[in-house]
Amino acid sequence: METVVSGIRSTGKLHLGNYYGAVRNFVKMQHEYNCYFFIADLHSLTTHPTPEDLYANVRQVMVEYLAAGIDPEVATIYIQSDVPEVVELYLYLNMNAYIGELERAASFKDKVRANPDNVNAGLLTYPVLMAADILLHHAVKVPVGKDQEQHLEMTRTFANRFNRLYKTDYFAEPHAVSFSKQLVKIPGLDGKGKMGKSEGEGNAVYLSDSPEAIRKKVMRAVTDSGPTQPNQPKPEVIQNLFTLLEAVSTADTVQHFDELYNTCQIRYGDLKKQLAEDMIAATASVRERIHDISNDNDYISKVIRQGNEKARESARKTVAEVREIIGFRKF
Repeated sequence: METVVSGIRSTGKLHLGNYYGAVRNFVKMQHEYNCYFFIADLHSLTTHPTPEDLYANVRQVMVEYLAAGIDPEVATIYIQSDVPEVVELYLYLNMNAYIGELERAASFKDKVRANPDNVNAGLLTYPVLMAADILLHHAVKVPVGKDQEQHLEMTRTFANRFNRLYKTDYFAEPHAVSFSKQLVKIPGLDGKGKMGKSEGEGNAVYLSDSPEAIRKKVMRAVTDSGPTQPNQPKPEVIQNLFTLLEAVSTADTVQHFDELYNTCQIRYGDLKKQLAEDMIAATASVRERIHDISNDNDYISKVIRQGNEKARESARKTVAEVREIIGFRKF
């Protein structure tokens, strides 16, 4: 089977953006591909979490991976920092990643604007670490969100550059894969952009949120004063709500509110109430499993040990071969 690799940063609880943009695809793909799904705790260090938060966040993401339906008997689930070969391959790829191309990465420029006092080297070389994650297991398919497409293109660049430099065809080109017609980007509730943990507590709906918390967050979502003429284009803040509706609601529901908007009859309060209830229904089974798995420490530890062993087996082979290609040999 073809190999798939993807991961999520351990910066807190998983939200609907993580679920619809990545984890739901993971669950589908695990039976059709040789899957490696990791918890990107090394990536999370760019934001300098405390030791206590780092540990708790890794555990929480592992629990939510399992609760969402990733089967450790089928897919390989592991913690990034438990596989030291990731860091070694990251170093080798960094030697052939040029500062100009890294500085041009859209995500890097966004981070610089948002956090000018924390422009660290890890942010700059983030795409290289992502490339190491992918190439370590020779993935040919990578389920990524729309905002990660550029990073995946850079992974292909690094793979091809390694091949040219060492006159080999060792690394194959990985490509994005999604089960939907287009890569999914779930917007946040603040009307500004994608759903994310760093955008403020009210921006994201978490898989573990209680129904009451979901209702409260959605009812506070940003809207406008409403359409003033039939069939006018939706501004971003309203389109974001409809995008969320498309993710969790039936097609009939989306069509109903779309018609109300186009005829200037929409009441945003009604739309939000429907959206909140559909979000609650969509996350109900996952929320229940999160609670159950969180209380089973032995099971969590077993899954982590098993996944790390499987990941390292693949990783050791790749790094040994890369070292040989580069010219590292024992005297």
